[in-house]
Amino acid sequence: MVIHIHLDQYEQHDLQQIIEGDSSVEALIAVSWDLNSCKMNQKIALHYPQVKPAYGFHPEQPLPAEKDFKELLSWMELHHSEMVAVGEVGLPYYSRQEQELSLEPYLELLEMFIVRAKKWGKPIVLHAVLEDAKLVCDLLEKHSIRKAHFHWFKGDEKTIEWMIRNGYYISVTPDVLYEKEIEELVKKYPLEQMVVETDGPWPFEGPFQGKQTHPRMIHQSIEEIARIKQVSLDDAYSILRKNTLYFYDL
Repeated sequence: MVIHIHLDQYEQHDLQQIIEGDSSVEALIAVSWDLNSCKMNQKIALHYPQVKPAYGFHPEQPLPAEKDFKELLSWMELHHSEMVAVGEVGLPYYSRQEQELSLEPYLELLEMFIVRAKKWGKPIVLHAVLEDAKLVCDLLEKHSIRKAHFHWFKGDEKTIEWMIRNGYYISVTPDVLYEKEIEELVKKYPLEQMVVETDGPWPFEGPFQGKQTHPRMIHQSIEEIARIKQVSLDDAYSILRKNTLYFYDL
């Protein structure tokens, strides 16, 4: 199961092959970027039953106008029963490295999504890395959110321990095969609070250099997770699948 992929960002002629190119992939959690992205993922999910949409607003972009944000929330309210999660939402870490941004309005935006995730009984998919993860953990605790998934997470030891204690999930990308930092995270984090993703179409390096990001890449990720955690490959597949089914209520 691939729990984080931007299907709406693939070229139309590649979409069928991406979705149907590995019959062992039972479900694809398609996260959204903005309202147009939500609507595109809705259409894709209507055509392909293995696609499970998540609706939200990606934080690595300018803040929406108030009118546009209200329209997004109204649309999500209308369609919340068909989504498996609120996402992708969070804080703009990478864009803040390029320009000066105030975090406060993004925190307010995120809190509104957290409140609605709780209201709708949906898990939340988070873009929150390094020091931003601490701020997000505070908000999750404030609203007693338990089902939180930090996608492609990077953070310090204290934050990792905090997240483990609260039962939050992380996802592992194909860079576990060549990034020491991700390997160390997998060593520390419980397998029972872990899932796998590709974040496609984001490209990868190492053995994936120059290749289109495809859901089948999770198989190499799972092999590496099994090696790191010193469990059998069958057990790794079984536990990760169970985690995904539970988290997204599939």
